[in-house]
Amino acid sequence: MPIHRLLKDGDLPDDQIRVVNRAFDLAMKSLGLVDRNDPFTEMVAAKVIAAAKRGLRDPVAISEAAVSELRS
Repeated sequence: MPIHRLLKDGDLPDDQIRVVNRAFDLAMKSLGLVDRNDPFTEMVAAKVIAAAKRGLRDPVAISEAAVSELRS
């Protein structure tokens, strides 16, 4: 799963990693993606992580921010 590979840096605390994983799942569902090996999922994961690093803490808000950026 691309989100785990991108989270290896250790920039986020464990409790935030759980939030990011939930946000990633929500973003994938919102975008209708199921194949986690699709190269686009890495872009989704990167946007989710970036939103979390900007200070968002709610998985729904993180997911919505990531999806919004991907759709624009």
